[in-house]
Amino acid sequence: MIISDLATIPGRRFPARRKTQNLAGGAAPIQTKNFAMGNVTLDPDGGQVPWHNQEQEEVYFIVEGTAEMCLGEERRTLTGGQMVFIPSGVFHQLTNIGGTPLRMIYCYGPAGDVAHWRQELDGTLPRAGIDVPPLPPGARPQCTEKPAE
Repeated sequence: MIISDLATIPGRRFPARRKTQNLAGGAAPIQTKNFAMGNVTLDPDGGQVPWHNQEQEEVYFIVEGTAEMCLGEERRTLTGGQMVFIPSGVFHQLTNIGGTPLRMIYCYGPAGDVAHWRQELDGTLPRAGIDVPPLPPGARPQCTEKPAE
């Protein structure tokens, strides 16, 4: 039996102020082909999964906290206990708009790393409204800054 345990998975910190811990697929103890799943903690007041798209279908399940979800041309507030479906190819962004850490679970399929992780770490994320479609009106800005070396 293979078990993924959040208490023992160090995860990865990203410039947009979040920690991602792979539970299945990618760098996780459990390897899968048809889906990937993980836990994400967004820092208070602006931690983010920046504006991006990917080929995989995906869901975000908000475990706790309050977030601004941008999906295509839509912008909504999500809270603990809610899940959003992200169709293949649609640009999306999740921003913690609360004063406490936000926890969410993602699941996408098929498995495999998504390009935006590497782009964010390298400081090469396409910029909303310049390189890729704009964020919905009133949305929090996209974090595209590369961390200091």
